[in-house]
Amino acid sequence: MELAPRRHKPAQKRAAAAGGVCIHTMATPRPRDIPLLPGSPRRLSPQAGTREGQGPKHGQQYLQTPGPRAPGLQGSSSRDPGQPCGPESARSSSVINNYLDANEPVSLEARLSRMHFHDNQRKVDYVLAYHYRKRGMHLAQGFPGHSLAIVSNGETGKEPHAGGPGDIELGPLDALEEERKEQREEFEHNLMEAGLELEKDLESKSQGSVFVRIHAPWQVLAREAEFLKIKVPTKKMYEIKAGGSIAKKFSAALQKLSSPLQPRVPEHSNNKMKNLSYPFSREKMYLYNIQEKDTFFDNATRSRIVHEILKRTACSRANNTMGINSLIANNIYEAAYPLHDGEYNSPEDDMNDRKLLYQEWARYGVFYKFQPIDLIRKYFGEKIGLYFAWLGLYTSFLIPSSVIGVIVFLYGCATIEEDIPSREMCDQQNAFIMCPLCDKSCDYWNLSSACGTARASHLFDNPATVFFSIFMALWATMFLENWKRLQMRLGYFWDLTGIEEEEERAQEHSRPEYETKVREKMLKESNKSAVQKLETNTTESGHEDDEDKLTWKDRFPGYLMNFASILFMIALTFSIVFGVIVYRITTAAALSLNKATRSNVRVTVTATAVIINLVVILILDEIYGAVAKWLTKIEVPKTEQTFEERLILKAFLLKFVNAYSPIFYVAFFKGRFVGRPGSYVYVFDGYRMEECAPGGCLMELCIQLSIIMLGKQLIQNNIFEIGVPKLKKLFRKLKDETEAGETDSAHSKHPEQWDLDYSLEPYTGLTPEYMEMIIQFGFVTLFVASFPLAPVFALLNNVIEVRLDAKKFVTELRRPDAVRTKDIGIWFDILSGIGKFSVISNAFVIAITSDFIPRLVYQYSYSHNGTLHGFVNHTLSFFNVSQLKEGTQPENSQFDQEVQFCRFKDYREPPWAPNPYEFSKQYWFVLSARLAFVIIFQNLVMFLSVLVDWMIPDIPTDISDQIKKEKSLLVDFFLKEEHEKLKLMDEPPLRSPGGGDRSRSRAASSAPSGQSQPGSVMSSGSRHTNV
Repeated sequence: MELAPRRHKPAQKRAAAAGGVCIHTMATPRPRDIPLLPGSPRRLSPQAGTREGQGPKHGQQYLQTPGPRAPGLQGSSSRDPGQPCGPESARSSSVINNYLDANEPVSLEARLSRMHFHDNQRKVDYVLAYHYRKRGMHLAQGFPGHSLAIVSNGETGKEPHAGGPGDIELGPLDALEEERKEQREEFEHNLMEAGLELEKDLESKSQGSVFVRIHAPWQVLAREAEFLKIKVPTKKMYEIKAGGSIAKKFSAALQKLSSPLQPRVPEHSNNKMKNLSYPFSREKMYLYNIQEKDTFFDNATRSRIVHEILKRTACSRANNTMGINSLIANNIYEAAYPLHDGEYNSPEDDMNDRKLLYQEWARYGVFYKFQPIDLIRKYFGEKIGLYFAWLGLYTSFLIPSSVIGVIVFLYGCATIEEDIPSREMCDQQNAFIMCPLCDKSCDYWNLSSACGTARASHLFDNPATVFFSIFMALWATMFLENWKRLQMRLGYFWDLTGIEEEEERAQEHSRPEYETKVREKMLKESNKSAVQKLETNTTESGHEDDEDKLTWKDRFPGYLMNFASILFMIALTFSIVFGVIVYRITTAAALSLNKATRSNVRVTVTATAVIINLVVILILDEIYGAVAKWLTKIEVPKTEQTFEERLILKAFLLKFVNAYSPIFYVAFFKGRFVGRPGSYVYVFDGYRMEECAPGGCLMELCIQLSIIMLGKQLIQNNIFEIGVPKLKKLFRKLKDETEAGETDSAHSKHPEQWDLDYSLEPYTGLTPEYMEMIIQFGFVTLFVASFPLAPVFALLNNVIEVRLDAKKFVTELRRPDAVRTKDIGIWFDILSGIGKFSVISNAFVIAITSDFIPRLVYQYSYSHNGTLHGFVNHTLSFFNVSQLKEGTQPENSQFDQEVQFCRFKDYREPPWAPNPYEFSKQYWFVLSARLAFVIIFQNLVMFLSVLVDWMIPDIPTDISDQIKKEKSLLVDFFLKEEHEKLKLMDEPPLRSPGGGDRSRSRAASSAPSGQSQPGSVMSSGSRHTNV
């Protein structure tokens, strides 16, 4: 590109102008000027940044040798206005500054592209943002242009002797700002040494935000792509065969039927044709179909390459801090992010990937369409693409489970009139007189008054729920197996096979907090020589020495704090559950005193207690998320991956206990430790433990599960995921408006893309999205025997959740860095664990919470005619009311007849038996049957799950065949291309009529990148040699 050399002369005339843009480009470096691994901290001398004295004086010539920036330099030296500016000057200097006057109008062509430098040719691949505050503003008021020249360029502009560095007394904040500025200058210089090209705004206001735009020229992209072993498509394409003819016909028919559901996006991975992929190599450029170098690497890959350089570039002024993450943690920079591909709601006809994703994916109006997974992966990277692929598969798997759950519920509705036990309970003729539910204030009552509860319980407590529990256990196994298959299929189409080296390379980058802890350890435990070693550490390896690592002794206080804090949080959760129990007991006793509220005691207490539980769960969810993050930080994990895994485990443990502890209490503990009439268990004086409803605790468990699940989904989706980000965006906008004392009306009307993206929420990871779905997966599987409609509500939620997350990623978040990964990581292990635990929990729900086992025992062991007639009477024991403790009898009993015996639900001997009120034979029979059912159910379902796992291969057969075929085709393609290359080299040169050399032109096309042919144009207005 020839644009930059032409712009040097007009730029020179505007060198001292206030405002505008500072463009840094690299001149022609020699091969020895750029290390093999650019940006490596070990290639830069730590003392280089402090060798220079003050900044160059006014009129000083170009900076001739590359090195860290001297204090006061804004990425350049100042230069004499008479200094020549052109190709010769570009060759003799290492850094060139082009200043654009902000007051001079820019051409419309330049303003049309918001994704490029101001030359409208070099693409912005990454943006660094920081906030500045101009030093000594009390001395420079009224001269913003002059203060700009002093602060940002080391020049004095129109007044050469005004405002030199020695003329301003620096306060503490000014000194800190100056130190950060010097660190930024050194870091940006190191980036330019790595071959990147920078453009940044001049600091033309008293304070504000500055954006450093980064462009990676072709030579840097090619070098880094080879170093990172990025797979790129070759010229060779081959057809993907779909197996046999039946499979082809079925696939074609399925594709035709689902065509209205397909998003209207270009197919980035053709289902029929696929390019052979091979890691990029500059020595094998002839293998790739490079039509245009600017578009060969897509935007996500370009930003990923720049991010890798940013992560490994060091700053010696910041204690040898490694990478951009450390600088952001130390507030040297505020943010670092790649740009979105333009606006998603622009009225123009030009289409970009972001706008396409918004129209075909991130709107609620397209909820019925499939997700454009390939486009998501192309735009956001493989990690986010895998999340949405997993979420899509999970949502689609909820469809059959929802259908079966509705059928089970309808079966309960259809058979409710045929249920003999509920009919017996509702029969007024039976007149089962039940013992009082509380002391003194509660009266005797008829069992028929609980008719509604008994009939409702049958909707969820029927033989079909046992079948549904087995089905859901197998469903969970099939879902995980199909996910493994889909993961392998996506890995094949996305060329994720063999990325273990990338994951190992990611482990090399230490977290800023870890580096800080290591530095503090060395400063505490080492002598002066160790401190000097820390300051002059120039080892060639990116790894630290063994003595420079944190041992388990260093981490022991953190581990101890983690253990104690997690135990405390779990105890806090249990205490809150116990507090809700006390509330239920006391409220029930209080409401029983009033005749008007006595009839609705159970409904009122249950509903209010569940709402309290829901509110507490939502509050503790947010607290536990923050606590888990804090606990993980004090552990000081070395790498980001380790940090993320430990954070996930802690957050999942705390949120699992928080969400499910009240449900576990109702399912397995409520009503088990009540005692019996005459010998009740009391929590406090006069307040005894609460009992289950006459129809059992299953109905209450269903109510608890449904309210917590639905409330959690609705409130978290509508308030936390929609409302909170909008409030944060509004507060940030108001803050920016109040801080922007000097605004540019033209700029505010037409903001640049980096300004628009800076106002968005920063991307913080996928942990909240995964966590929400994992907790929902637990609701769907762990207690599905008590709530068959759970998959239905999960499906309805997820249809909205997919579009909600999509809209958040496309419109509300900054563009994340593209991260390559082959799987969903630790989340799969958590899902698998929940699936196995759900088998046990459902077995106990059916055996203990429901009446399924007692009914079977009665029907086949105690019934006279093999039916359930007499089952209710069989489950009720007798108690002699004369044996009630003094002071517990009902006061002012309104019962119509004199009561001699009352009934209570339990298997105990009658008062006239030799051992009155002891557990009867039926109790032990039912208990043994329950335990036997748990063992049989668990082993049967586990066996079926293992069988399903064995029957479904993890890798689809067609994918394994295609992988083998691809390897064979790649070898043949290599041999063919090498043969053609050797053949061209051996042929004698043939002169064309125009005097050209044909064979040479063919050979030139296969030359490695960076070896420029005579007369070729260098990219992006800067020159580079092959490195």
